[in-house]
Amino acid sequence: MPADLTESFEPVTGTSVTLRPLRPADRDIESAFVHGLSPETRHNRLLGGAIAITREYIERLVNVDYSRDMALAATTMLEEETLIGVARYVLDKNGNAAEFAVVVADAWQRRGIGRRLMAKLIDTASRRGVKRLYGNILATNRPMIDLVRSLGFQLERSDDPTLTRATLSL
Repeated sequence: MPADLTESFEPVTGTSVTLRPLRPADRDIESAFVHGLSPETRHNRLLGGAIAITREYIERLVNVDYSRDMALAATTMLEEETLIGVARYVLDKNGNAAEFAVVVADAWQRRGIGRRLMAKLIDTASRRGVKRLYGNILATNRPMIDLVRSLGFQLERSDDPTLTRATLSL
């Protein structure tokens, strides 16, 4: 697991947030995080699909092959360490482009955490030789579309009119 990817910062809330790689030991805080997402946030993150939040699903999320992929966690100490956001990329078959995803807990949205996670994900992907990041975003998810646009992603219509395709050349 890449230890050099850990950093702390204070978003506008004044609460310290740590960005670090997601670990297998995070299964409990990952489960609490996913179960705590509102239906709207879950809908936006999963492109409208309903995925069953099973133990196996949580295990897949926290067991990351860091030689290929990346998952960054944003955590804060409340009564205990709490997961408040995750950004990840997964390399595609050819190994030089990766699909990205990011989600921030509802109570922590619009505080710069998603931007910070995405900036770190972009930097990490670039340093690891990824040439392009891409992802599909629900066309109705304006905050996410605005975020990726501000980070330099190019936006285009997808074949599916409910989706917008975001692409960033690194």
